[in-house]
Amino acid sequence: MRKHQTTADEEDTINTPEMLRHQLDSASVMNAKKTLLELLGRSGVFRGEAERLIALVEAGALADAHSEVGKAEGVPDEKGEPYGIGWHDGARAVSDALVRITERALERAIGPATSDSVADAAQGHHPVGRVDVERAKVAVTPLSLSFGDASDLDPEVSDEVLTAVLGTMGVVGRVGYAGQLERFTESHRERLAELYAQYGPRSRIAVHGRYSLLHSPTSIAVLERLTAAPSALRAEWEYAELPPAWLEGLATAWRASQAPPG
Repeated sequence: MRKHQTTADEEDTINTPEMLRHQLDSASVMNAKKTLLELLGRSGVFRGEAERLIALVEAGALADAHSEVGKAEGVPDEKGEPYGIGWHDGARAVSDALVRITERALERAIGPATSDSVADAAQGHHPVGRVDVERAKVAVTPLSLSFGDASDLDPEVSDEVLTAVLGTMGVVGRVGYAGQLERFTESHRERLAELYAQYGPRSRIAVHGRYSLLHSPTSIAVLERLTAAPSALRAEWEYAELPPAWLEGLATAWRASQAPPG
């Protein structure tokens, strides 16, 4: 009796259950979400802020998946034209579905897709939450440490400064602020290095005085806003009743770092 030879298509069918065995079921995913919400709640994060943070992570994972679909290998040559047409149609359908799912996740996090200007006009000034500030800290601290030492300023001062910074933008801008800070730092790296060498933690300038913010990681965020939205920053600074000398000192040092040596 001839032994049956397994074809490639049959191997795909046989291996599918084994592949699916390692996928998470919906109950396990919901369990993980609820556990994370509980843990964040115990640390003082309001449920709404925690849910938005989780939705942002979900949207990011879906965006990565969409990118990976775009990198998928081409159609095997030996399969023929009809197979290739189906392959491309299927890949396009999956890609389009991932885009729609990603948009829904983003809407859960930041509301319906719209520009900052339209959203702010319709909803007014959106309050800066604790999670907004924490996200900004996580983004700005390693960027600052590439130019100087750890901050000597009171942590509460850093929170107040970042609240003023984040108040200059809408919800959508805050979501993408980490990327904005990275782009700003990379495009001004030489100038920032010179600035921190002259006025930062490793210079002879004291931590107390008009250049105090250059001893804090928040200075990167303030400099980015001084460049992108100076009027809005000054308004938020005044509203927060932060020392005017700090902002003016930083602005003066930033202008001096651009001037050619005399």
